[in-house]
Amino acid sequence: MEHDHSTPTGSSTVDLLALILRLALLLSTAFLAGGGLLWPPGQRPRLALYVLGGVSVLLAVASAFAVDVNVVAVAIHVVLAVAVPVLPRATRWTSFALLVLVVLETSLGGAGVEFALDSVFVAGAAVWFGFALSGPVPTTAIRPGPLAITLGGLLVLAGAVRFGLSGLGFDRRLHSTLFGLAVLAVVVLPLVVSVLAAVVKGRAYRLGVVGIALGFLAWSALGAIPAPPPLPVPGVPLLADDAGFPVLVSPQRPGHNLVHFPKSAGNDLSAGVRGGVVTQAVARPGAEGTWADVELPPGRSDLEIRRGATTTVVEVDAGEAPGPPITDADAPECASAALGSLVAGRAEVLASCPSDVLSPDDAGALVKLVEFLGERKPAGITLVGDDSPRGAAAAKLVRETAARTRLAVRPDAGPDTALVVVSGWAAGYTAMTRAAESQRLQPTHQYGLYLAPWLLTGPIVNAVASASLPLRFDPREATAVGYAVAVGDRFGGENPTAGGFRNWLGADRPAADVQIFAAAQVNAMPMYPTEPHATGMVMDRDYAGQWVPDGTIVPITSVLR
Repeated sequence: MEHDHSTPTGSSTVDLLALILRLALLLSTAFLAGGGLLWPPGQRPRLALYVLGGVSVLLAVASAFAVDVNVVAVAIHVVLAVAVPVLPRATRWTSFALLVLVVLETSLGGAGVEFALDSVFVAGAAVWFGFALSGPVPTTAIRPGPLAITLGGLLVLAGAVRFGLSGLGFDRRLHSTLFGLAVLAVVVLPLVVSVLAAVVKGRAYRLGVVGIALGFLAWSALGAIPAPPPLPVPGVPLLADDAGFPVLVSPQRPGHNLVHFPKSAGNDLSAGVRGGVVTQAVARPGAEGTWADVELPPGRSDLEIRRGATTTVVEVDAGEAPGPPITDADAPECASAALGSLVAGRAEVLASCPSDVLSPDDAGALVKLVEFLGERKPAGITLVGDDSPRGAAAAKLVRETAARTRLAVRPDAGPDTALVVVSGWAAGYTAMTRAAESQRLQPTHQYGLYLAPWLLTGPIVNAVASASLPLRFDPREATAVGYAVAVGDRFGGENPTAGGFRNWLGADRPAADVQIFAAAQVNAMPMYPTEPHATGMVMDRDYAGQWVPDGTIVPITSVLR
């Protein structure tokens, strides 16, 4: 499960103060470590090292009081910062230890390639600072000019690799976001200083120290600056968190689009293109959360998300090409299926919707369902479909299978009938609510209420006391629960759907047999935290991983052959 990664302070003012303290501490300490590392052993340090040591100690102590830091690390930092100027005979060793500490503090827990890059950049910058403080002395071992070019080249190489790992590429995020500007600084500033070193050679240390210092600050700040989200891709549904809660824009093509919010985002939500019509987000039959209808213009535009008096802007890019024809009734299911791919980390262009075709897996499941009902011999089947390609094909298949098994398909409900729903979400939700009302008034559909596999959504199955579905997966197994947890974490507690699960699995999903599962609004041994209960029992009815909110789903048949 994912957890909240927000800053612990909860205050932007305190967070900015912490960042400023951290950058000032790291810069002063890098100057101190570099100056001490290159200072001739045994010689009394200059006043600059005493000043840098004092500044480093004060900033470390101030950080301990201002933000939540490791007290032991602060103590080690203070001891080493004091030891560098005070113990001349051990200056190089204490400076080296302090440099290692700066690398660790800069990396912020990074490992592998990132830690190696931190080590190269911080060490290279510290050596540059040391020569800027003490002045390089030409010897047979040290040639200031070539050494300056070498150090600059190392910093440029580290910056280039860091740019490659940033995931930005050569796009507008480089100049339009703080993270991009910082990445640009760690590449460009060392490059400018390297060119300077090739021209002025040994004098480049003091002339270029400002550029290296700014590059060092940018490098150190990268760990605290959130990386910008990927650029929107036309035709790929957009999953954004700019508003402080998840937002799904589908299909992100010119024309009619749906903007989806999870239930946890609240009800006072609306969306619209900046300068255009703003539409209230409302509930849709059979779907969770709320949905706003938005007309996107071709190309890039700013989508305004309003919650109460707060407005957030999300950048969208609809491109120029028209999107797939999506009916209004099937649009929420289509968006939910696309969400499964996004949660899996796949940015796939939305070219079709689940309602466009009856899949072989679903067709086989419906055949087995009707054959199962044929063995139970109800008086007839009441069939509910719609005019989508999938609904029409499914209704035809059910009628053909019913005729083969000598089951009557009736237009009206009766006490000894079974209801079979093969429509989309909206019509399926209406059919379930009507069936619930009919069963409340008189005996109706006593042979059961049956839904097509794609109708496994919380609002639909919870519209009645119990409904059954022919499924090729067990919603209680680890993979299905894993998807339920993943989509809930990524989209504000949203419950899973069959179409989203299929897209989350991708093309490599294994083939499975069909079983009929019953979904019901029941809880075994319902208990609450205030009631006496056994140790270790889960008291929260709304725990993560559920496919049926506040209910359960269990197999009621063996594998159907």
